[in-house]
Amino acid sequence: MPIYKSNSILSEISVFFKKDDSNSALFTLTDMLKGFNMSEKVLFGSRSKCNSKYSLLQVLELLIMFPCFMIKNPYNYCRSSLSGFFGCEKDVFYRFVNNEIYDWRKILYHFTIQIWNKVRVRSDHKHQTVCLMVDDTDFPKTGRRIENIGRVYSHLGHKTILGFKSLFLGITDGKSQFILDFAILGEKGRKNNFSMSDKELESRFTKDRDEASPVVTRAKEYGESKIQLMITMIKRAIRKGIRFDYLLADSWFTCSEVIRFIRARHIKCHYLGMIKIGKKGVTRYGFEGKELTARALINLLEARGEARRSRKLGCQYITADVRFAGTDVRLYFVKRKKESWNGIMTTNLSLEFLEAYRIYAMRWSLEVFFKETKGLLGMGKCQSRNFAAQLAATTITALQYNLLSLAKRFTSYETIGGIFRDVQHSGMELSVTERIWGIILEMVKIMTGIFSIEEEEIFDAIINKSDNLAHFINFYELKSAS
Repeated sequence: MPIYKSNSILSEISVFFKKDDSNSALFTLTDMLKGFNMSEKVLFGSRSKCNSKYSLLQVLELLIMFPCFMIKNPYNYCRSSLSGFFGCEKDVFYRFVNNEIYDWRKILYHFTIQIWNKVRVRSDHKHQTVCLMVDDTDFPKTGRRIENIGRVYSHLGHKTILGFKSLFLGITDGKSQFILDFAILGEKGRKNNFSMSDKELESRFTKDRDEASPVVTRAKEYGESKIQLMITMIKRAIRKGIRFDYLLADSWFTCSEVIRFIRARHIKCHYLGMIKIGKKGVTRYGFEGKELTARALINLLEARGEARRSRKLGCQYITADVRFAGTDVRLYFVKRKKESWNGIMTTNLSLEFLEAYRIYAMRWSLEVFFKETKGLLGMGKCQSRNFAAQLAATTITALQYNLLSLAKRFTSYETIGGIFRDVQHSGMELSVTERIWGIILEMVKIMTGIFSIEEEEIFDAIINKSDNLAHFINFYELKSAS
């Protein structure tokens, strides 16, 4: 089938984490932050206390720079080279991310709206198709005492895991993508207990909070349906001034409620998403006075000889205009050789198949975000028991990605074109170093204990006698100096 979820996806920000031990990422982040309108009163609802050594904005900026110094979390800060320049303890960061007064959704929007406005004024953006993208991902956890923790089904591992689901709303113009909003969710399970035992539910962290707290508002989303949350997110984005041509989603989100919602918007937008076919495709569509499933519709149109061949994509396709959710929609059925049929639905009845395929391919840029932020920025790896810290950590990761994505847009895409233009073809292998320095540090600790060798001797052998790891030498010298 021509539309698929490839394991070989394009890299968006990994260029900043190569060769110079993340120095490029560090300089890029600091330069980008200088160009934003930031006010403590607007972002945090209060100003720093007069006796504070570091302001709230400074703490936020330090947290954003953590990945550039291979700092996984505030606990590792004291052992990092960054702590040698800023003499604060890890408690400064813990207090900051655990603060339930901060509205992290507001903070994310404050930055992302400014980022999107910078993109909109570019001449190359004005003729691009703008799409919102919705998808969810797993946040595996290890602690059973984390606030609101439960078990969720992982479609990636095809098993139930301890953790959260996180629903993301992103925006793309085919060149760059940015995260607008997210929600951390659970799955109630058959017994409405989030697949946890009574003992496990009782041991979860709890905290009394003011009902007006932003954390309480976000915690209430935990048990809501993804469909309703997605609709709420899109409404919020529209109120913030976001305008888009298409909403892209996979088959899980394609339902009558979403189609009616998109049709009712006044901003002239359309839906474009996958539909289910086969045993799971029980939805019926109105066609020539009959109610047919997708499979029955394919059989009927194939028998009529209405299947067409796309040489450009190397596939067969069938186009059919049908009735669904009280409105007219267009279905595309796609097949490659021996593969089974797959389907796409759109509310735009004038959209041709090739253009629909090109636009829907943009949705995979959200998969790029998931892979890179988990591998490079540590998204979803926060193990704090406080739900406020989970929200803060995810927001900070989204900010890091958005800033680097904007920098990549202005430094590369203006000359080489949109990187995601090639997503519809198989793409290229994502190649990143992914925390290898942290692994080396752990190995060195073990080796020093076993062989009674000085750390400096091991570091010398690893860094100065290995061409493959020579790019870590700058970081080693910086760490030694601090």
